[in-house]
Amino acid sequence: MLNRRAFLAGATAMGAAVTLPARAANLSGIETASIRGSLDAAELGMQPGTYDDQSKAFQDILQKAADRDAPVYLPPGDYVVSNIILPRQLRMTGVPGASRIIYGGNGHLFLAEAADHLELTGITLDGANRWMSDHVPALVAVRGARRLVVDNCTIIGSGKHALSLEAVAGRIERSEISGAADAAIYSVQASGLSIIGNTISDCGNNGILVHRWQPGEDGTIVSGNRVSRIAARNGGTGPFGNGINVFRAGNVMVTDNAISDCAFSAIRSNGGSNIQITGNNCLRSGETAVYSEFAYEGALIAGNIVDGAANGISMVNYNEGGRLAVCSGNLVRNLSTSGPYEADPPGFGVGITAEADTAVTGNVVENAPLFGLHLGWGPFLRNVTATGNIIRRAGTGIAVSVVEGAGAAVIADNVISETPNGAIRGHRWVDRVTHDLITGDTSGFRHLTVERNRAG
Repeated sequence: MLNRRAFLAGATAMGAAVTLPARAANLSGIETASIRGSLDAAELGMQPGTYDDQSKAFQDILQKAADRDAPVYLPPGDYVVSNIILPRQLRMTGVPGASRIIYGGNGHLFLAEAADHLELTGITLDGANRWMSDHVPALVAVRGARRLVVDNCTIIGSGKHALSLEAVAGRIERSEISGAADAAIYSVQASGLSIIGNTISDCGNNGILVHRWQPGEDGTIVSGNRVSRIAARNGGTGPFGNGINVFRAGNVMVTDNAISDCAFSAIRSNGGSNIQITGNNCLRSGETAVYSEFAYEGALIAGNIVDGAANGISMVNYNEGGRLAVCSGNLVRNLSTSGPYEADPPGFGVGITAEADTAVTGNVVENAPLFGLHLGWGPFLRNVTATGNIIRRAGTGIAVSVVEGAGAAVIADNVISETPNGAIRGHRWVDRVTHDLITGDTSGFRHLTVERNRAG
């Protein structure tokens, strides 16, 4: 016979069974991962909240997880560890902002080599500004990874780089990185990397570095990041102090980033061929806001806003092989004649500079105290067009080289106003040597075509 107590117990069990799928559907990702067989670090010996070094226990847990191909769940709390070697495959999940791994200062924090799959989600890594051994470049150093995922993590207080990646594919996204003594992210020889939607701030020398040992195709995508307050503690005239820096890496896309208060450039590409620099907002750069320099071939610089810099946009070093660019639809304003070092001639305060095989079209430049546009330097001018630009409040509207050996330039359909030193003037290096060419009279300078420009 079925009594009332048994009936109620059965009804309760049936209700739980009926409601379980709906509840499971509402579980957070962390709880769902736990249900699906993750290893709970606390249940395996890690003690949240204690400041004892727990490196051995943590290393054992990671190895067990790798052996079972199981994820690791790190409960909320602080865990002090050092000298952790990440296994070839690891999926570790924590509670964002609450699961904190603190570097104990005994050599390095995380090091991985020749990994298949590494994934860190919702983890805070705190370097505590502690010393690191000479053999490691970063708080998290990964050499050779078929797939690396760092998602919704926080990395703070590294005494070197925060992340150092060599020959890595994967993605760094939705993470916050701050207080690195060197760079937030240093990637070299990437093999399919995306750096998307991160917030990077208060780093000592650079924000995001995309480098290669030799020039070659890289293909890294750097998009939708917020980069701010990047210093240049190591000094110099350009290698440090940049929000996003590309060196020798080809086919890189730098798009839709918000970059502010960098000691040197918001975006600096040295020898990066086929680079796209589009849709970025660059505020208060200490030197040239957007730079494509040295031995590059191919640069598309379009739709960017530059507000506050020593120079706006530069596509230069034809003498080193720098050539082939499109500079279109950019807004450049509020430039300064002062920078972080004593400027080489012609000085700071230039809106847009171009030298070889370059179309400069449809840009707006305002408040450039030296030149609105600067075309060529001495004999280093070849196949440059400056068309359909608006230049207002510049010392000289357009300065173009008339040195012997300078190549062809077309200056047409520009609107130029409030330029006390002339709308369009020919220069021999730093010296103005022509009348105002706004009239279209280029007699004596066969390499120039100047037509249909309007001085306001």
